[in-house]
Amino acid sequence: QVQLVESGGGLVQAGGSLRLSCAASGRISAWWAMGWFRQAPGKEREFVATNRWSDSLTVYADSVKGRFTVSRDNAKNTVLLQMNRLKPEDTAVYYCAVDTSPVLGRTAETYDYWGQGTQVTVSE
Repeated sequence: QVQLVESGGGLVQAGGSLRLSCAASGRISAWWAMGWFRQAPGKEREFVATNRWSDSLTVYADSVKGRFTVSRDNAKNTVLLQMNRLKPEDTAVYYCAVDTSPVLGRTAETYDYWGQGTQVTVSE
């Protein structure tokens, strides 16, 4: 069993930055991937980024490329999502998730474990 806990959400003005953290506990495999998704009210859950534990390969959605960066603290089994130049359209609940295959999938159905989510609100 894997547990994921996100933190770091909040309210920020457009152009500002936030850093989200996802702490993983339980049996983590080096072959797994950690993904970030977001869901705005009335919208489908949207892929943001995914990072493979074994080789640090990271894939970003076009909408966040160049603004968001994934990094890891291996000693703490934690993945960070640094979000810069935030826009109002980035407002959503952000979720981290674990995919137990090394596929680096972009769809929510690929992922097996999910955190509870953290709210990010970007004001004009």
